[in-house]
Amino acid sequence: MQAMNSTAGFAAQPVSLQPTEGDTASPAVCQIVGYKNSGKTTLICGLIPLLRRKGCTVAVIKHDGHDFDMDHEGTDTWKQRQAGASAVAITSGKRTATIEERASSLAELIAAFADYDYVLVEGFKQEPYPKIGLIRREADVSLLNEVSNLSAIAFWSTAADAASLPQTPHISQFSVNDSVGIAEFLWQQRHFFQNFNI
Repeated sequence: MQAMNSTAGFAAQPVSLQPTEGDTASPAVCQIVGYKNSGKTTLICGLIPLLRRKGCTVAVIKHDGHDFDMDHEGTDTWKQRQAGASAVAITSGKRTATIEERASSLAELIAAFADYDYVLVEGFKQEPYPKIGLIRREADVSLLNEVSNLSAIAFWSTAADAASLPQTPHISQFSVNDSVGIAEFLWQQRHFFQNFNI
């Protein structure tokens, strides 16, 4: 079991996860799951710069249970969507955005990010990819029975309270504040996350 509050160094060691000639690429995919306000976004934002220090590219996919709008009233793309466009894309020398008036499956979104080294997924609890479950309060422990393919648990409680969590072989445990240890876990297990068969 992974030690809590790992202090393992996370020195920059640029290594591409991209395939050598003849291989096919697939990103290392890890879902970060938990109940509302469990710290999913905060953890992901802590992991991104640590993985980038390793020379990796990181994409993030977020599930939203409500309607959202990334476009802004008055922009050209907003006007085009209001006129009935089913999809719009905008690109510049540094950024591209696409907005489609349809839902996308997680598999479709991951496929669109196939050129990235890591895809961190916020939410989508019922999808079959490897997961890190966030436990903020005692009631959240039920999450462990609701999700499949749990690879690690990140918890908010003290180390003494962590002892009351179910001890499951092959599931690493971390403090939610141990983003360095969690990033090191993702790095060391990258081939598992990259080659996980669903």
